[in-house]
Amino acid sequence: MAFRRFLRGQVEWDQIEGVMLEVARRYDQDHLRVEFLDADNWLSTPCVVDDRWFVKIISPQHSLLHAVLTTGRNLGAFSSGQEGFFEHVADPAEMADRELEATRRMRDIGIDVPEPVEAFEHDGLGVLVVEYLPEFVTLDDLPRSEVVRFAPDLFRALARMHAVGLAHGDLRAENVLVARDRLYLIDATSVREGAIEQARAYDLACALAALEPLVGPRTVLDAAREHYPTADLLAAEDFLDFVNMRPDHDFDAASVKGEIEKQATAEGVEG
Repeated sequence: MAFRRFLRGQVEWDQIEGVMLEVARRYDQDHLRVEFLDADNWLSTPCVVDDRWFVKIISPQHSLLHAVLTTGRNLGAFSSGQEGFFEHVADPAEMADRELEATRRMRDIGIDVPEPVEAFEHDGLGVLVVEYLPEFVTLDDLPRSEVVRFAPDLFRALARMHAVGLAHGDLRAENVLVARDRLYLIDATSVREGAIEQARAYDLACALAALEPLVGPRTVLDAAREHYPTADLLAAEDFLDFVNMRPDHDFDAASVKGEIEKQATAEGVEG
């Protein structure tokens, strides 16, 4: 239990209190109402402040676990015949800065994301502050008909990111929110500059993996083909087995591969 707690990077209460006092000072607030989220989050301690700000508190243990996961993902990329493209971060402050920068860049190109506010360091902790989205629903909590409606929007957002050299790097259903009848992306991670082709293929594989259990392989491939050519989907196929080994994805990889191969054969496209 102690080791599991260490891995989760649990932040002690006095440190959390210090962060909240700093938030209150920065935003000129006398009192804050803080709600801790009941979420299985291994890379930060998340909370909602005054129903206005979403705050992530990142400890040294969180950044250590991020480094371990990054190494594992890069090894997975190697096993798929690709060069590793996930970037390591040095410390909690850099983790917060990187996510803030990724969120800003996504917002600048028209992707719906929570409005970025700031990132700062406090007492050895990284702190990320973004807009809180009230009454959101994660993609996997939507009825099937709504997932079908929003699936093309997800691939449209990814295509817009990939067109300017950006990648998400950690796409899963929990990181896709629907609020205000719009689709929002959260929790982008760091991907090495110049590795957009591999990162695009990985993002696509993750999107297919997230959506297949919700709508089936044929429907998710139809949505993907609205924004990506079959050649890109064939590249994503190389990552499907690796993505399927991740504990946060559970999908029918063989069925997705079958649909990709069927489309490639019909178009005469070779992998």
